[in-house]
Amino acid sequence: MNSDSAKKGPQRAPHRALMKASGYTDWEIERPWIGVANAYNQIIPGHVHLKRITEAVKAGVYAAGGLPIEFPTIGVCDGIAMNHIGMKYSLASRELIMDSIEVMARGHAFDALVLVTNCDKIIPGMAMAAAGLNIPSIVISGGPMLAGIREGKDIDLSTVFETVGKHMAGKASDEELLEIENAACPGCGSCSGMFTANTMNCMMEALGLGLPGNGTIPAVYAERDRLAKDAGRTIMALVEKDIRPRQILTMEAFENAIAVDLALGGSTNTALHLPAIAHSAGLDLPIDIFNTMGAKVPHLCSMSPGGRHHIQDLYRAGGVRAVMARLSEAGLIHGELPTVTGKTVAENIRGARVRDDEVIRPMANPYHATGGLAIMHGSLAPDGAVVKQSAVAPEMLVHTGPARVFESEEEAYAAIAAEKILDGDVVVIRHEGPKGGPGMREMLSPTSILAGMGKDKTVALLTDGRFSGATRGAAIGHVSPEAAVGGPIALVREGDLISVDIPGKRLDLLVDAAELERRRAAWKPHVQEVDSPFLRRYRKVVTSAVTGAVLD
Repeated sequence: MNSDSAKKGPQRAPHRALMKASGYTDWEIERPWIGVANAYNQIIPGHVHLKRITEAVKAGVYAAGGLPIEFPTIGVCDGIAMNHIGMKYSLASRELIMDSIEVMARGHAFDALVLVTNCDKIIPGMAMAAAGLNIPSIVISGGPMLAGIREGKDIDLSTVFETVGKHMAGKASDEELLEIENAACPGCGSCSGMFTANTMNCMMEALGLGLPGNGTIPAVYAERDRLAKDAGRTIMALVEKDIRPRQILTMEAFENAIAVDLALGGSTNTALHLPAIAHSAGLDLPIDIFNTMGAKVPHLCSMSPGGRHHIQDLYRAGGVRAVMARLSEAGLIHGELPTVTGKTVAENIRGARVRDDEVIRPMANPYHATGGLAIMHGSLAPDGAVVKQSAVAPEMLVHTGPARVFESEEEAYAAIAAEKILDGDVVVIRHEGPKGGPGMREMLSPTSILAGMGKDKTVALLTDGRFSGATRGAAIGHVSPEAAVGGPIALVREGDLISVDIPGKRLDLLVDAAELERRRAAWKPHVQEVDSPFLRRYRKVVTSAVTGAVLD
């Protein structure tokens, strides 16, 4: 597919006439057509400035001899969608974004794509489109938000959520909550911790789909605009050299990304999105690769929510390039791989250095000896579950406690808010998986109010749904198979003992096999009804979390 099929020869006179109706000249129409997918909207703080970024991209494309053709796509703000029905739409929007870009690119015979993105599902949705279409493509993000400041300390969105928990417990006043609300998010950009959006922007850089700096240059810096112009120029070089995403998105590239993810202590949602991107590239990325690599890759960066540093600190310390350079010195990065720069990974990171050994620690002095994420298995999660082990308090790494069972996030949230959850409990939230929800909601509200109440060191929470990248504590998500398809989590009853062993990567229901068989024989599916034809269609075709919740 290329634009010649829509513009060359006498038979395409009507097509050219329509282009001229849009104001394009003959000499512009002759140029390569570069689709510029702009995820701008006026509600996501990470996207409110994407008109600015897109204009810079288009300037770069135009200066390098291409015809930039801008078109929109949707996006959901996970923070604003949190803890109500809106979150059911967030993960589902990923495939809509992917499909909408395919429709525009195929329908108009674009020669290449620049994907202007910034937040949680939009980044992987765009990367999945690039991998599936396999035309020259580059991802450029809008950049991270700066951290807020209150009383001389950096704060962020997770601070607000956790202060809600403190407020519920009588540990924060109305005035304190309002002060934090007003200070936590000072301006545009993707929320400032190593939450899902920033993790995925770093993944684009580590995979080789984004330019160096894509993951960490702050949204409000002029350097971000310059990077966007460079992305526009770079796409023209990719067209000229016919460098396509699947040449870049090899299994070794995903290993590079996972190594960076583990070193950063990134969001658990990478365990959904990287397999989904790999699937679009025709690859099978097994979920247990996070454990295999985690045994070799240490956790080098203590980023919010589990640590005190923010993305601006990582930027100042050298960014993703410096992390990759440090990992490369230990033989943990494939340096020979191609990237969108036209150079190899090794060439891209040459000369990079760490400027702050506290933000990016040396290999010999990591924050943790193993990587930030872990995949757990056991009788409660035969297919797997995921935890951000770098954000778990030491006293909760191994825990056994009674199950407190809830059939939805709302039920669990109400019980936590009413202070009905006791120290030692294991909160089980089920029927929130990809099919059960449907839509696999993030659960930042329950985890953050537990943290705000001081219970992140005494209470575990597990779900067949998922967690925000801003979550900290013993929060285990993606428990698979999910309850809606009869996974063991569907058989848990109030008071059952559950064993959590994060170092051992085990999650077990301590109920004898005969009793479980009796429960299974009596089990009937529990379905959360939704007044949405879209979500009902999604429920029918979405797959397990351990396969990336892609559509079948």
